[in-house]
Amino acid sequence: MALPLFERLGGFAPVSKIVLLFYHKVEESEDLAEYFEDVEMGRLIDHQTKFIASLMGGPASYDDATLQRIHEPLEISEQAFDDMAELLQETLEDFDCSPEDVATVMHEFRRRRALVVHP
Repeated sequence: MALPLFERLGGFAPVSKIVLLFYHKVEESEDLAEYFEDVEMGRLIDHQTKFIASLMGGPASYDDATLQRIHEPLEISEQAFDDMAELLQETLEDFDCSPEDVATVMHEFRRRRALVVHP
C-alpha cells in the first residue's frame, strides 16, 4: 500500500510551505483578498496547514460540522471557492506534486464545497 502524500512529502513542514505559498497567492488575488482582510494570517495558516495535511492523508483536525460552522458567516461564493481551488491546484503543481496526487487533494477539497460555500 502506498504511503499518503502527507508522508511522502515529509509531514507538516513541507505542507506548511505549500500553504504559505497558497496563501501568498490568495492575498495577491483581488477577488479573494477581501475574505482575509481582518484575519490573523499566522493563525489561519496554522489551521490551514492542518486542514490541507488532512486532505493529503495526514492527521485530520476538522470534522464537517466544524468546517461548516467556521465558514457559514463568511458568505463565501461559488466563484470564490472555485478561485481558491484553482490557486490550490496551481500551488500543488508548483511543488511538483504528481498529477494523481493533485487530483486526489483537489477531489477532497471540492468534496467540501457545500460546507464552505454560503452565499
